[in-house]
Amino acid sequence: MYESGAYVAAALEGAGAELTADQRQPNGVDLTLDTVFVPSEPGFVGRSGKHVADRRELTTDDGGYRLEPGTYVVRYTEPVRIPTGRVGFVYPRSTLLRNGAMLNTAVWDAGYEGVGEGRLHLGHPLTIEPGARIAQLVLARAEHDGTYDGSYQGEGL
Repeated sequence: MYESGAYVAAALEGAGAELTADQRQPNGVDLTLDTVFVPSEPGFVGRSGKHVADRRELTTDDGGYRLEPGTYVVRYTEPVRIPTGRVGFVYPRSTLLRNGAMLNTAVWDAGYEGVGEGRLHLGHPLTIEPGARIAQLVLARAEHDGTYDGSYQGEGL
């Protein structure tokens, strides 16, 4: 069962997020765009190790990030703390989809704390401003053994 938007907002505010009224949704909280990156070298995902590719931070002009078709990494603005007994899912806002863009994300396990990231894939050019609402975080009740203690714990904090 998914938690209410008020529950998700309280969890984010407990992690230090400052939310606007527009970010509070009935079933979750909208996450906003902080930074856009382009990978600048190959990464590696192996059976016993990994290497996240170095990346270059893009700059904005007067109208925001002017992005050409391709794949980018986006960082959200809000710090997140996934409560014990919950699992977090991040979904793209429909405005992205209606503009031919897709946001891919991963599961956020109970205990994860950090400022998360996602993969933004564009089918055609798009301008997007820092602070724009691009995703929605929802929390679901979940049974689990232990909590997240991986290499991304505390990222961006």
